[in-house]
Amino acid sequence: MIGDKNEKLYAILSEHLTERKRRLFEEVVNQRTRHITIVLEDLYQAQNISAIQRTVESWGIQDMHIIENTHSFSHHRRIAKGASDWLTLYRYNQQVDNTKACFEDLRAKGYQIVVTALHEKSVALSDLDITQKTAIVMGTELTGASKQAIMDADVCMSIPTYGFTESLNVGAATAVIAQHLAERIRAQNLNWQLSESEKNELKLAWAKKSIYWSKYLIDMFEAGELDLESFK
Repeated sequence: MIGDKNEKLYAILSEHLTERKRRLFEEVVNQRTRHITIVLEDLYQAQNISAIQRTVESWGIQDMHIIENTHSFSHHRRIAKGASDWLTLYRYNQQVDNTKACFEDLRAKGYQIVVTALHEKSVALSDLDITQKTAIVMGTELTGASKQAIMDADVCMSIPTYGFTESLNVGAATAVIAQHLAERIRAQNLNWQLSESEKNELKLAWAKKSIYWSKYLIDMFEAGELDLESFK
């Protein structure tokens, strides 16, 4: 089985990680979730995308979906603090309507589509039903989510504000939403954690990025020239 193979290969690669790094992988992967995912529709400011990556990763949300209809994805590693190395990114840039392609993919994976928008039928963040897997769609700077995204959404959602300013910067809004939902899925005792197979797959991906000679080790493993006995 693939899961067994990933587990065996990670066991080999982990011998090349420090004890601290191995413990950190275990701690972090147990807090990872795919119950909530973040979707960025056509953001064009790299600093915003980078800050959002950092926010999403810090709150344990593993996946980000990037829709590129008009603007290409770019980010600043300095601002993101390497967060992209630990996230799973899905990019949609091959279709005429990449928003539609993204939504179809998410629904096939069991997600409800929640678009952030100041809409007459928007529900407040605190009232959002998250018993189902939930994809939060953040719209582009200045104009927000596209009309197509709003029309195709299962739910429109807004963050209540109490000042003269009605809306937040996309980076600030994502931070508020990520923190709120990360805490709610834990408080509501939902089945929010990854499966053991997903955890093994993720730890393996992280190990590959952490060990610069990992390709050499993987090639040896695939050729049957390396197993755990090699380290005993």
